[in-house]
Amino acid sequence: MTEPKKPNRQQVFTLLVEVGRKTGDGLPKGATGAALMCYASGVDEAEAVRETVAILKQADMAPLDVTGYGTEDERRAEGHEIDEDEAELMARALAENSVIVAQVTPFFDKPE
Repeated sequence: MTEPKKPNRQQVFTLLVEVGRKTGDGLPKGATGAALMCYASGVDEAEAVRETVAILKQADMAPLDVTGYGTEDERRAEGHEIDEDEAELMARALAENSVIVAQVTPFFDKPE
């Protein structure tokens, strides 16, 4: 007899996404790319990454690399300090089952 499936539980994952340049990406003139701090909901980190990449591509961005930092609980267990604003954004991502881009840091080549 098989056990009944547990309901999927959405969690919020902190992701750092590096993007390159693409026409219409909205990044500042002269930027070579950017780092985006995102909070994404998913039943696991792989799903959160897939959803984030898909949404960024729809927004004319060019995702190159994604680094996962885990859930809020995992981050706290590792000693990360999570302020009230960050916790609110995570709660919003969970409530809306969405991806929230919390911060965009453009990259610029250093002059030689």
